[in-house]
Amino acid sequence: MLYGIAAATAALLLAAVLSALLRVPALRAGILDRRRQRRLPLLGGLAVVAVTCLVAWVGQRTAIAPLGDGVDRLLIAAAAVAALGLVGDVWRIRARVLVAGTAVAAAFVVPYEETGVLGGILAVGWIVLASLAFKGLDHADGLAGTVGVVTAFGAGACAAAELMDGLAVLLSVLAAALTGFLMHNWHPARIGLGACGSLFTGFLLSSSLVFTRAGYALAPSVAVMFCLSAVALADAALVVLARRLARRPLVRRGPDHLVHRLRRLGLTMQGSVVLLGAGSFSSVLVGVLVHTGWTGEGAVAWVGAGVLLVVAVLLRIPVQQPRRMPSTQVSGHLRVRNG
Repeated sequence: MLYGIAAATAALLLAAVLSALLRVPALRAGILDRRRQRRLPLLGGLAVVAVTCLVAWVGQRTAIAPLGDGVDRLLIAAAAVAALGLVGDVWRIRARVLVAGTAVAAAFVVPYEETGVLGGILAVGWIVLASLAFKGLDHADGLAGTVGVVTAFGAGACAAAELMDGLAVLLSVLAAALTGFLMHNWHPARIGLGACGSLFTGFLLSSSLVFTRAGYALAPSVAVMFCLSAVALADAALVVLARRLARRPLVRRGPDHLVHRLRRLGLTMQGSVVLLGAGSFSSVLVGVLVHTGWTGEGAVAWVGAGVLLVVAVLLRIPVQQPRRMPSTQVSGHLRVRNG
């Protein structure tokens, strides 16, 4: 317990300091979020990854807080996914490369002896879906970090209930590192999470849920995982439906996300993030209660109904679609205008 508190405190402070230090190098190297009008550096995710891995390694190395069977492999795979995301932040790479890399990493961490072959395949698909959905949350200042902190605490509570102390400590360290990063990412953000940090966070959270639910029946496990990822999945569903209905490619960026539509309703950026953070807290709480047996699986239906209602209502909110530019103009300008 004492080490967990000390580790989380160290992670928070280190992430806050490192995020501030990496801002200038990112600006000078031109590692910027191409979707925004202002110059937003993207090495905040690297700070979260480095601090989380460092603190976890110290606990493992000193044997004060060993990660446990398979968890060290999970962290290595998450770091590999983060490295792929960092490449995407520096040089644009195709979405299918990110999907393939995340799938390969997920295939190495799934505990097939407990899930079985079919369950393992489904787990790999879930990890990829959840990781990419979480990456999609990085479209607004503070959103991915806020949802990540809430989800990490929920997943950590589930791990603690299964007596997976090493995994619970790792998730608390991740939550603390994201909190330190949020000191610089709250609107107006001075540094961004990027694909490096968002994929790392999404992969670590979704893989941790696979570990904690391994050995349980499939349907209850799906219910718990859905609750702990409800906001990210709602955002992904909204984007997919909006772009399909508008007959636009899924990979073409645009103002289709949750925050974009909430702002059209008159909410501020901060208000939108706080509202979605509260929604994430509510759904995560339901998932934790279902996992620990404090409430029945029927409570998940309320979360599902809430997600469907939010998607259906926000889908009807008109947003300003990106305008096509002549091919002679700089293609990067289009990426900057659209979030």
